[in-house]
Amino acid sequence: MSSLFTPAPDEFRRLPKVDLHRHLEGSLRLQTMLDVARKHGMTMPANVVRLSRLVQVQDEDNFTFDNFLSKFNTLRMFYRSPEVIERITYEAVEDAAKDNVRYMELRFTPVALSRAERFPLEDVTDWVCKAAREAEKKYKVIVRLIASVNRHEPLELAEQVAWIAVEKGRENIVGLDLAGNEAEYPAAPFIPLFNEARQAGLRITLHAGEWAGPQNVREAIEKFSAERIGHGVRVLEDDFTTALAREHGTAFEVCLTSNYQTGVVKSLASHPAPQMLAKNLNITFNTDDPSISQITLSNEYRVAVEELKIPRETLKERIIAAAQASFLPEGEKKKLVESLRKELSKA
Repeated sequence: MSSLFTPAPDEFRRLPKVDLHRHLEGSLRLQTMLDVARKHGMTMPANVVRLSRLVQVQDEDNFTFDNFLSKFNTLRMFYRSPEVIERITYEAVEDAAKDNVRYMELRFTPVALSRAERFPLEDVTDWVCKAAREAEKKYKVIVRLIASVNRHEPLELAEQVAWIAVEKGRENIVGLDLAGNEAEYPAAPFIPLFNEARQAGLRITLHAGEWAGPQNVREAIEKFSAERIGHGVRVLEDDFTTALAREHGTAFEVCLTSNYQTGVVKSLASHPAPQMLAKNLNITFNTDDPSISQITLSNEYRVAVEELKIPRETLKERIIAAAQASFLPEGEKKKLVESLRKELSKA
């Protein structure tokens, strides 16, 4: 098997892409972190290699949930000013555009971005929205935002974020996401809030079936009316839930390398994506946290084809499926799908 961090061949870099599951907080460039550390007098390793060990998964790391999440503890220290938050948002869009991403839903966690300097949640949201709009215009990649809240943090914080997101929905926030420690914290307390947010116009996606079992996928579909599931790779452990997801056409935001690095799957080759396809589940391929994982979406496409033996034509179909599962209004979605079909027919 090739190294996890092997650059993707040109054939995958050239493909037009859709990324439905990319976290802003997992997309920071190392050089940007060094710049911020110097400017704000932060005690950090003085070179890229040493900093990388703190904030990126290494080949020699233990691939566990705890190790992966520990990277975010360091990353949360960098959100020191409006300029930093705008810069990391802008650069996340630029990096996606360089990888031929045509459409991206970038999810961000206002509570995480606000914590280091106790910024108001609404201000943080405004800075992300502004930078995303500016980068979208410059790099010609369509960007929509998803506000994310954590199940291991207070419901009151989630309520604040949800209503700010509803208010900003007429700008470029299209959805609400529940993330965080699925293994130890239930989603149930958030059901009323997510249902209210959906009725107010936000689309719903939930992290489920990643660090806990298929019952969480079922709950996301039945109780949250989630259109999409973040990860969801443990859905196959229960036949009823698999059938339920297939019947609903629920889109799974699968993140191959992330699932390996967090210990959800024991090896890339054993990832259940091919079995999910065989069960006619609606899966899409995404990055999750490209900087932490040291990957691009091109790399994930390579893993799908070369490691998991998913046919190239099936990969192209999944790119279209991702566009169809986007949270765009129907007219804009149709235009995106047609554009991708045209480009992929020549690829």
